[in-house]
Amino acid sequence: MPLDRTSGLNSLGFAKPPAETRVVVAMSGGVDSSVVAAELAAEGYDVVGVTLQLYDHGAALAKKGACCAGRDIHDARRVAEAMGFPHYVLDYENTFRESVIDEFADSYLAGATPVPCIRCNERVKFRDLLETAKDLEADCMATGHYIQRREGAAGPELHRAADPNRDQSYFLFSTTPEQLSYLRFPLGHLASKAETRALAAKHGLSIADKPDSQDICFVPNGNYAAVIEKLRPGAADPGRIVHVDGRDLGDHRGVIHYTIGQRRGLGIGGLTEPLYVVKLDVDARQVVVGPKEMLATRTVPVKEINWLGDGPFAAGRREISVKVRSTKPPVEAVLRPTGATTGEVELAIAEEGVSPGQACVFYETGGSRVLGGGWITR
Repeated sequence: MPLDRTSGLNSLGFAKPPAETRVVVAMSGGVDSSVVAAELAAEGYDVVGVTLQLYDHGAALAKKGACCAGRDIHDARRVAEAMGFPHYVLDYENTFRESVIDEFADSYLAGATPVPCIRCNERVKFRDLLETAKDLEADCMATGHYIQRREGAAGPELHRAADPNRDQSYFLFSTTPEQLSYLRFPLGHLASKAETRALAAKHGLSIADKPDSQDICFVPNGNYAAVIEKLRPGAADPGRIVHVDGRDLGDHRGVIHYTIGQRRGLGIGGLTEPLYVVKLDVDARQVVVGPKEMLATRTVPVKEINWLGDGPFAAGRREISVKVRSTKPPVEAVLRPTGATTGEVELAIAEEGVSPGQACVFYETGGSRVLGGGWITR
């Protein structure tokens, strides 16, 4: 409903008619953000669509299924034309390169496993684009992310999406309270992606059956190493594969081709024991392998913590649930602050393959609320 007569608030939480409420919609050209824009326009809101061009247009056109490709800019524009609201394309190539791609390359070269989508949300979409929305005198900015924003006793809270298979809370933990007060996530309450596609069909959008993007937008076909070699020539220098007990097991073709926890494709056949990558020593150009049990850890140091829970972060020990990988469900843990934005997470059950550079996201135990998170360090 566009206007809740009992509270006097419209569906975006403002005490005025939709026609007097301006909302900037971050449009990627995909189904999700297109549906958000179409639904809000149909409700009568003053919608402004904005699409970011994040990297070279010519290269983008050669790649399907990427959120920033030229095809997607075209699709976003068509949705705006069909629904009758203005649409702008902003060139954020330099910002994206400096804020996301360069750090991705450097952290990968340092042996970490980065998550550039989180940095893009944090440094581009929810920082620079959000400021652009304010410059356009918008009351709020809406995105197609699957996550819920709820009003709590102390202000807006972040909660997991209703559909656990679509939940994107892992990628949005660094959203600050100030940003959260301005953001809206209209799809977070939907039970399934099928509902989103049905809404797209209802509005007659041509992208109703468009496939979901699977890759990081600037990493074609998931080939991280090829991208790193292009960004950092010489990064794929060969070295040695070494067992934790000191045995030299042979050559490798560059540390950037390996990740913590990897078993397949090591090229060290003839051994009776299954071996996994347990450490990447970039300085020594060594890939260190060992038995699977060496991957298990219960203690996870975390930095750059963004706290979204009640009370100050430094208040002391908390029992929470955490995700140390986007694909795993939350597990019980204890969080102990070690500084203003640093902490130590002790997992109730040891996890395998916890890797520096990944996010550790905090949740309310037994509930849907996101309490923030940080970056896993060594």
